Amino acid sequence: ENPDGIIVQFGGQTPLKLAVPLEKYLKSDEAKKAGVKSKILGTSPDSIDIAEDRDRFIAILEELNIRQPANGVARSYEQAFEVSKKIGFPLMVRPSYVLGGRGMEIVYDENELRAYMSNDVVVESEHPVLIDSFLSNAIEVDVDAIADSTGQVVIGGIMEHIEEAGIHSGDSACSLPAVTIPYEAMVTIRQWTEALAQRLNVVGLMNIQWAVQG
Repeated sequence: ENPDGIIVQFGGQTPLKLAVPLEKYLKSDEAKKAGVKSKILGTSPDSIDIAEDRDRFIAILEELNIRQPANGVARSYEQAFEVSKKIGFPLMVRPSYVLGGRGMEIVYDENELRAYMSNDVVVESEHPVLIDSFLSNAIEVDVDAIADSTGQVVIGGIMEHIEEAGIHSGDSACSLPAVTIPYEAMVTIRQWTEALAQRLNVVGLMNIQWAVQG
């Protein structure tokens, strides 16, 4: 097949992980020799990678003055322990570039952190572990939006999780519309969602989770 374009925004994490290597192939001499003229439609693979790459994403959050939990990255227990000393327990830990909530855990002390850093999901990953301060007693808010190439962003829904933050969105129940989120927080959620979509040059679908605390 030689389609005009390929959409990688459907199907969850798997097509997103394939976006960068797929783009590399489409631009390669091998693809040209094979007569492949397809291109990736919608949000660019580089923008997708920014959302996955902790360092690049943090830089954008700081540029937009969007608040985030204290965080760090680690490739070993020693590095994770140093991050934990700066942030403090409990911690939300998960591998980067993985399917949904696979490998995500909340750890409460050094022993649990050591056990987590030695499990197969972490050891076999070529990417670092993401470590965030766990926001206790926070409400998670799931936002679905769509944007076009002109930067116009339309928010389709703002869903309030029934469970406290820490339950993966795929395993949780949501209320639409949100019930207990203060008006001021809803305004901020809308502003930050639009700002992120525009800064990441999203063209197509976007899903993002926010945490509301206090």
